[in-house]
Amino acid sequence: MNRTLSLKEVVAIGFMLFALFFGAGNLIFPTALGQAAGENVWSAIAGFITTGVGLPILAVSAIARSGSDLQSLASRAHPLFGVILTATTYLAIGPFFGIPRTGTVSFEIGITPFLPETVDRSAMMAIYTIAYFALSLWLALNPSKLVDRIGKLLTPLLLIGLVLFFMKSIWTPMGPFQAPTKAYADAPFFKGFIEGYLTMDAIAALVFGIIVVNAIKEKGVSNHKTVAKLCIQSGIVAAIGLIFVYFSLAFIGASSVEAIGYKQNGGEIISQAATHLFGQAGTVILSIVIMLACLTTSVGLLSSCASYFSKISPKLNYKKLVILISIFSALIANVGLTQLIKLSIPVLITLYPLSIVLVALSFLHEHFHGRQEVYIGALFSTFIISIVEGFNAAGIDVTFILRIYKAVLPLFEQGVGWFIPAIIGGLIGFAIAQLRMKSTPQQQRKIG
Repeated sequence: MNRTLSLKEVVAIGFMLFALFFGAGNLIFPTALGQAAGENVWSAIAGFITTGVGLPILAVSAIARSGSDLQSLASRAHPLFGVILTATTYLAIGPFFGIPRTGTVSFEIGITPFLPETVDRSAMMAIYTIAYFALSLWLALNPSKLVDRIGKLLTPLLLIGLVLFFMKSIWTPMGPFQAPTKAYADAPFFKGFIEGYLTMDAIAALVFGIIVVNAIKEKGVSNHKTVAKLCIQSGIVAAIGLIFVYFSLAFIGASSVEAIGYKQNGGEIISQAATHLFGQAGTVILSIVIMLACLTTSVGLLSSCASYFSKISPKLNYKKLVILISIFSALIANVGLTQLIKLSIPVLITLYPLSIVLVALSFLHEHFHGRQEVYIGALFSTFIISIVEGFNAAGIDVTFILRIYKAVLPLFEQGVGWFIPAIIGGLIGFAIAQLRMKSTPQQQRKIG
């Protein structure tokens, strides 16, 4: 019997996926975009959604269609590449950066505003991170209950807080949209496109995709095509939620200038906008929203990282790894986050284009018959561009190479200089594969 899921079950899994994606950064980026874009906000947010929602949902769909995980996808280029890319990705967005940041950000925005100036913040941070990661640990210890705990409980609470915030901003608007800043004056859609790309949710999607697949399978669905279909439907539910939130936050940012003035980052904008709209209650609502957003992302990353490393390290089972990663993340959140951010950002800048190209290739897999040469050509060409940008972000002097790239690569200064090389590399790989196919029968005839 080919079991499927009810609409209610699909929505619950979609809510879980939405919550896994939606972290503190996803609150901050569209709000800052809205304030900077002003009257061009709708064009800009459309670009943001294209990459900030479209790419992650495509990545989840790629995992669902392949019926495999990130390592299996990346191994289509080479097994060693699959292990290196996957392990690096999990470590970068997991215990070395992503998970500790959820604790730090939720403390800074959700707790700090309520602390008296005389309180020792370091001590409070230590107490908070112990409680925060203990809760994350409890939620992640049983991955089969992630849908119930996140999809049916935490996500509705998160959405209720955001809906209240948005409705209040419409009912009592803070002010009219202002003229766009220089960055959003001429091509707001493409500026928003790049901003959405920089959220790096496409990397997280390759990690979270397998959680959705497993959640569907645990409900008794075994047919591969049905699993893929339900995964895509759940992705659509998550996409609708993300689109609503991004439009709402962009509107709040765009209408905030007259009331609070221009701010340096989205965190300041959303914090002061909440206070302006709701008074002290606004600070409380925002704190709850931020803490829920960070918590759900933390749980998803904990579960994903523990699941992956338990597969490649049989001596450490899932529960042991969840505990170890939680403890490690709590320590990093307190003592080493600033330095680790400096180390992790260059890694993420290098990884993100590779993830995008890998997702694109997975959708085109049947059209080029899954030839390894195509994967190698496209991914290697992408890597030689993105690694230089990673070195530059790390403060390594690559000025000479950057000058060459800027001179010869279209879209390099817009942050997507890898795009054309990826296409050319894939085409070269395809040509090599075709030549090998033609030469093989001839060689076999000669041998015969």
